[in-house]
Amino acid sequence: MRPQIVLFGDSITAQSFRSGGWGAALADTYTRKADVVVRGYGGYNTRWALFLLNHLFPMGSATPPVATTIFFGANDAALLGRTGERQHVPIEEYRENLRRIVRHLKNCTPTMLIVLITPPPIDELGRLEFARSLYGDKATELPERTNEMAAVYAKQCVELAEELGLPSINLWSKMQKTEGWQKFLRFVILFTSDRVS
Repeated sequence: MRPQIVLFGDSITAQSFRSGGWGAALADTYTRKADVVVRGYGGYNTRWALFLLNHLFPMGSATPPVATTIFFGANDAALLGRTGERQHVPIEEYRENLRRIVRHLKNCTPTMLIVLITPPPIDELGRLEFARSLYGDKATELPERTNEMAAVYAKQCVELAEELGLPSINLWSKMQKTEGWQKFLRFVILFTSDRVS
C-alpha cells in the first residue's frame, strides 16, 4: 500500500480537488509517491472536527498517514450575533481544539508530518454581494465573517504551530500579498456555489 497524505479540513479542503484546486495540485505532485486523500467537511469547525478523529485516524492503524494538513478556522471565526454564529468557536477553544487534533495525530504515529494552515482572508464586500445575489432583500447587511477576525484566528494558528514545532502556512497573510486577491476569492465563491447548489 502506498503512503497516504490526508487533507483534513472544512469546505475549502472538500473542494480542493476541483479544477485548479490545491488538493489536485498536491495529488499531481505526488502521483508516483503517495495517495492524497481528502477529508473535507463543509461547514465544520474545530469543535465538530474533534468528533471525527477516532473514525478518520484510528489508534493502532497499521497504515497511518505519513502527512496530514489541518485546515480549519474559517468557520470557527464566524461572528456571534450573525447568520453563521452556530459555527463560531471562541478563539481560546479554537487553539485548544487544534492542539487536541495534533495530539491525537501524534499519538497515532509520532513520525507523521503535520502542517497547520490558517484560515484565508475574508473579502467582506464580496461575501455581501454574493449573499445579495442569492437572497436579495432578505440578505443581511452585516457580514457573518470579517477579515479582522480571520486575522485573529490565523495568528493563533501560526503561534500554536511555532509552539508545537510544526510547519504552518499562513494563508491569511500570503493571499493578501497578491494584488487583486479579493477578485480571486469572489471567483472561487461563485465557482463553488454553482456546483454546490
